[in-house]
Amino acid sequence: MPPLTNSAPGSVYDRLTQLGITLPPLAIPAAAYVPFVRSGNLVFISGHIARHDGKPWVGQLGRDMTTATGKQAARAIAIDLLGTLHAAVGDLNKIERIVKVLSLVNSAPDYTEHHLVTNGCSELLGEVFGERGAHARSAFGVAQLPMGACVEIELIVQVG
Repeated sequence: MPPLTNSAPGSVYDRLTQLGITLPPLAIPAAAYVPFVRSGNLVFISGHIARHDGKPWVGQLGRDMTTATGKQAARAIAIDLLGTLHAAVGDLNKIERIVKVLSLVNSAPDYTEHHLVTNGCSELLGEVFGERGAHARSAFGVAQLPMGACVEIELIVQVG
C-alpha cells in the first residue's frame, strides 16, 4: 500500500494533518465484494459502515441515537472512505472531484433528518478537498444496515 503522507505544500495531506486526521489502512471487506473498483477515471468505493472503537457503531436514528451523534458517525465513515480512496489511487492530491455520496441511515419510520446526518461526511469532504469536494448526494432512511450499524456511505470519485 502507498505511504499515508505526501509533503507537497497545500496538499490534501496537509489539510488532513491540520484537521488531526490519520488515515486508516484499507479495511478487509466483510462479505463477497471488493473495497473499490476503478473504471477509467472513476473510482467506486464500496459502502463503509460506521465504526466506533473498531466495532460497528450500532444504533437507529430517531430511536436510540440523536442526529448529532449520527453526524459524528458519518464523519467517521468519511475518514474511513478517505483511507480506502488513498489505497485505491495512491495519492489523494490526484482527486479531481468527489462526484457522488450515497448515504444509508438506519432510522426509525418517522425520522426525517437523514440529510443532516449525511452532512457529517459531506462537510468533511469539503474541508479536505475544497471545491473539489462539492458533490451530488442521496441520503436514504432504511429499516436496518449490516451488523446493526447506524450509517453506511459509499462514494464515487473522479481521479486525474
